[in-house]
Amino acid sequence: MRVSPSLIALNQILALSSQQLQEEIRKELDDNPALELLERQTCPVCGNAYSGRACPRCMNDAVGSAASRTSDTKSTSDDYDVGSGMDDHYIPDENWSGGRGGDEEFDPITIVAAEMSLNERLLTELTAVLDDEQMPIGEFLVGSLDERGYLSTSAQAVAQAFNIEEAKVEEVLKELQMIAPPGVGARDLKECLLIQLTFMQEENIEAPNVQALIEKYLTALGEHKYGYIAQQMGISVDEVHKARDFIKKYLNPYPAEGQTSELNGLQLRSGTAKAGYVVPDVIISEHDGEYEVEVVESKRFVLKMSPLYAQMAGANGGANDYNASDREHVRQYVARAKFFMSNINQRRETMLRITKCLVETQGEFLKDGVRGLRAMTRSQLASYIGMHESTVSRATAGKYVMLPNRRVVPYSDFFTASLSVKDVIKEIIETEMKKSSKALTDQRIVEQLEERGIRVARRTVAKYRAQLRILPSTLR
Repeated sequence: MRVSPSLIALNQILALSSQQLQEEIRKELDDNPALELLERQTCPVCGNAYSGRACPRCMNDAVGSAASRTSDTKSTSDDYDVGSGMDDHYIPDENWSGGRGGDEEFDPITIVAAEMSLNERLLTELTAVLDDEQMPIGEFLVGSLDERGYLSTSAQAVAQAFNIEEAKVEEVLKELQMIAPPGVGARDLKECLLIQLTFMQEENIEAPNVQALIEKYLTALGEHKYGYIAQQMGISVDEVHKARDFIKKYLNPYPAEGQTSELNGLQLRSGTAKAGYVVPDVIISEHDGEYEVEVVESKRFVLKMSPLYAQMAGANGGANDYNASDREHVRQYVARAKFFMSNINQRRETMLRITKCLVETQGEFLKDGVRGLRAMTRSQLASYIGMHESTVSRATAGKYVMLPNRRVVPYSDFFTASLSVKDVIKEIIETEMKKSSKALTDQRIVEQLEERGIRVARRTVAKYRAQLRILPSTLR
């Protein structure tokens, strides 16, 4: 293939993410007076163009989901919850509520709650409890939280950075640790668990022997030395087991990534560090049993030629009224605008062809969830649609798809066959204690996978389990 400047420019446009494309368009608009942009108001959730003051797609989905909740039906999206970052981009519909009260200026789109990230929420709540002098310290501490919610720096280092006493840093840190999700701001596992336990004790939740177990025998607990712990604490082994079960069920070693559990009506183990919306590049929807594909960019904006430049470049544009320099200026910028718009349209067509092929080949995945995912490579997809593999890679890198169940996932999920196996492994581990009193080893998981017709090596199971952030059997 001969690599021409036009092909290079097309590949560069194709590889851009949605945000990068918007920046590129803004730059081109600033540089090229022959190009104009007709921008449309779009939904911040799905990217669909507004109809009046509301998004028709989200309104329809909200009405449908409300009806499904009324009839107690269960969405198939519940089955799709494993893999790298898939839950990070879920667009919830539980934030919709009916009724408009007496406000005639009511805007339905305002009832979609924009989910804040954990850091944003922490800073918002700290603003209410810290003074102006303490707030910079609080911002520094929040910015120093790692993905688990732990503080990645020491109070001494923060004190040196602000040239203040360490006690002032500890005072701000204590305020941070009192904000939900409990355990955020801890410096190690022991402190994290004790913070959560304190939070529960303030709500009058009893946890016999748990505090002493965490403070003195946490390492021994991880090594399953139940007899030793019982002897040292002067309690029975059964009481040690009860304390252990309480820790496993209600305390979370990763407070920023926890799930919600409930005890005596109290919500525990909450929060997510990766919350936030990702606007999809392409939407796959289902209508009357058929899947439809939309490239959202075509709804967000329309590029067009400036009427003035189009007139000046036309046959009847009065070319004799301009000198050679002006005519060359018009010719160059009009050609550049046409070339840029052509590349944008080619990008849309390429993404449309790729997504339609994925819909045809991964129909079971769209219908049944991750268990229906077929093994497919970008090379295979490229051969199906007659494109070069590099073109498919550029067109799918850093871009997202909204599935019919309203989950927004990266294109890479369509090419990650291991997601199906990971889902099975997760199910096996979640149900292991119901069938046996012991946690299953990786070898036993391999055997259960073979019973289901899935053959993988033990080290592969260990790798997938680690990616799912599930502890080995000795620590479960």
